[in-house]
Amino acid sequence: MTELELLGPRAWGEALGTAVLKATAEDFQVDEVLDIPLSGEGEHLWLWVEKRGLNTEEAARRLSRAAGVPVRAISYAGLKDRQALTRQWFSLHLPGKADPDLSAAEDETLRILKRTRHQRKLQRGAHSANGFTLRLTGLSADPKALDTRLERMAAEGVPNYFGTQRFGHDGGNIAAARHWAERQALPEQRNTRSRLLSSARSYLFNQVLAARVAEGSWNTARVGDLLAFTDSRSFFPAGVDECSDPRLAILDLHPTGPMWGAGDSPAGSDSHALEQAVAQVNWPLCQWLILAGMDHERRILRLPIQGLTWHYPEPDILQLEFVLPAGCFATVVVRELVDLVSAEQTDSPCVF
Repeated sequence: MTELELLGPRAWGEALGTAVLKATAEDFQVDEVLDIPLSGEGEHLWLWVEKRGLNTEEAARRLSRAAGVPVRAISYAGLKDRQALTRQWFSLHLPGKADPDLSAAEDETLRILKRTRHQRKLQRGAHSANGFTLRLTGLSADPKALDTRLERMAAEGVPNYFGTQRFGHDGGNIAAARHWAERQALPEQRNTRSRLLSSARSYLFNQVLAARVAEGSWNTARVGDLLAFTDSRSFFPAGVDECSDPRLAILDLHPTGPMWGAGDSPAGSDSHALEQAVAQVNWPLCQWLILAGMDHERRILRLPIQGLTWHYPEPDILQLEFVLPAGCFATVVVRELVDLVSAEQTDSPCVF
């Protein structure tokens, strides 16, 4: 499947040029933002870990081996990319045990930067946001056009698509999910089941968002929409008054789209009709998610980009810094600017 099939149209126009992302791990840096005061005592050891070229699950297994505890005793808030330089929290459940020697887990790909105790384990989704520092290299685009586009993105946000990495190579996860959905059966392996269900829900959400982008309504509220604040999982219906709520203009309140599961969409009017149209086209996937016991949830359609700054260290390098809510994808921010290519595809930088 193509990127356009998995995500949908861009909001702010065609790509302004090309660039390379992740030529090195340092070109894609992520810092987990966790607003939890740690007590310094308790049976859970919390670790602030820097990883390079190592995904979260591999890091958890390495910490498990070094600590001599089962991998189920290791917790983390979210998954981070392998091809990146990331800093995130882990917790180890060590009831009645002293802090273990974790030096065997450390090398050039993993460093423990901080450690402290706490009474509770780290829960999935506990982090409030992620901070990103991205370096786009091999840049071939007009800086003035990029600046104009970035200013608009900072002011108005971008579509909150799930990134292509959610769907596997060439969308392979969606093909596999459809295979199971046609049989209305679930994979026995837990990790496979979780991955395919997540991919299916994300794909269906992207289909609704793509339709809203195409009709120009992704960043505005209309009667019948369900609205949510940036950092809230609850939502409420939009009437005439809610559609003019000033918090929509400051990117604090947003229209939402469905994360499919049991129960009809509580959206109304045109929004309900659009969501049902997407469901009808993908009915086996929707029924499969219900079979798996998923509940209907909502996700904001618009992605606000907090603290967006940028500069050009070299004529062919654009460095971006910004913060996104947890569960949102930095690659969809980059997608509104340029097409990403491999280093082998780049030519000499264009001069404008």
